[in-house]
Amino acid sequence: MENSTEKNVTISLNIPQVRDSNESPRVVSNAKPFGEEEKHKEIPENNGHMICLPINSTGETQANLAQVIAHYVGTLNKKQLRFLAGYSTNQEFDYDALAPLLHFHINNAGDPFIGSSYSLNSVEFEVPVLDWFANLWEIEKEEYWGYVTTGGTEGNLYGILSGREQFPNGILYTSQDSHYSIFKTVKMYRMQCIKVGTLISGEINYVDLKALLLAHKNRPAIINLNIGTTMKGAIDDIDHVIQTLEESGFSRDQFYIHCDGALSGIMLPFLKQAPKVTFKKPIGSISTSGHKFLGCPIPCGVVITRLEHVNALCRDVEYIKSRDVTITGSRCGLTPIFLWYALQEKGLIGLKKEAQKCITNANHLLDKLHENGIGAMQNKFSNTVVFERPLNDDFVQRWSLSCEGNIAHVVVMQHVTIEMLDSFVSELVKKRSIWFQGGLIKPPCISNAIGRENCACALHKSL
Repeated sequence: MENSTEKNVTISLNIPQVRDSNESPRVVSNAKPFGEEEKHKEIPENNGHMICLPINSTGETQANLAQVIAHYVGTLNKKQLRFLAGYSTNQEFDYDALAPLLHFHINNAGDPFIGSSYSLNSVEFEVPVLDWFANLWEIEKEEYWGYVTTGGTEGNLYGILSGREQFPNGILYTSQDSHYSIFKTVKMYRMQCIKVGTLISGEINYVDLKALLLAHKNRPAIINLNIGTTMKGAIDDIDHVIQTLEESGFSRDQFYIHCDGALSGIMLPFLKQAPKVTFKKPIGSISTSGHKFLGCPIPCGVVITRLEHVNALCRDVEYIKSRDVTITGSRCGLTPIFLWYALQEKGLIGLKKEAQKCITNANHLLDKLHENGIGAMQNKFSNTVVFERPLNDDFVQRWSLSCEGNIAHVVVMQHVTIEMLDSFVSELVKKRSIWFQGGLIKPPCISNAIGRENCACALHKSL
């Protein structure tokens, strides 16, 4: 992280502007057409804003392309020094050993357990990855099916589709703190969805859920549970939800539960006394992301479901000599290898150490915020720390924070060091002194978002 490339690189931008034949020219950079003067331009710093580089119709030299990429790498290195993972991606990895794979187009079309007629595939890596997750979530090999997805969204698309195929007239219940992909899924599938309220923690409100289930007990229930909500890292209690379903009169052939475990679905099994996410409970599917805790450089994920649910979603396709059973057709063959490599390199002991490190460092951040009079909260078994939203958007951009309403959060991933956290808090404290004019203006009350006991406004800080 420390050896970032900060020097400016002068590179060629011999690239014509992109034009729409029916509209006035749209300027996408300061580049001049090929052959005109000032062919060599320095790429300006983007200061957090996107710079669009149009494509050269005549082609570019390898040397110039390498300089463009080198400059971009330098930009990324500088940004990563303050990348606090408001968006929970692990930036601590090294996959240089896999570089030779970029010489091949590896495609995993079809069912990974069958393979396909496309011989340049990586199912020999994908299936062991799926077996690993099946073992993690406690389902026997002969009882599960799954595949490596493009990420958490596709995993949710598949899990909820599986539930809908079991219960075509079912109602989807999900908390208002669910990931936005759940509501996109509802729109795509044109399902009836009922939003359930949440507790201050971000956990689903079980009292509200029971009332809603009782009001619609004549229709099956498809339930999306969050194993770590997007903003607060809250974990819905699977056992409590199952009990609520049973108390509301739903037998086990009248409900389907999908677990969105994008981040915490992998972490929880490695944390002492954490709630168990397991197929030994009557759940239908679990999805997780591979680019979050595991640190794959390409967005990806895994979805695991019960084998009995798959037949309703598949059909044989002669063209690929396999079954069409996934959301997408062609699937990236590189990502299963990245996941396999990460799991092999880290091992169970390494993953446990990383999970505990993330929680420990998140605890440190929470303590530092409280020590400096900043309202903040952290759910148990979560590496997400929620606090008052900074008043300046440039500060938010500088530290790559994620915000919602009057709160922001940091998801403390493996690459986030104690030194980075201390630097962040120190800068935040200095900025708050300016924003609040040395105490003349009081910090906002965020008790509605993080609870009275965690709020540091004038009304609640003395409680």
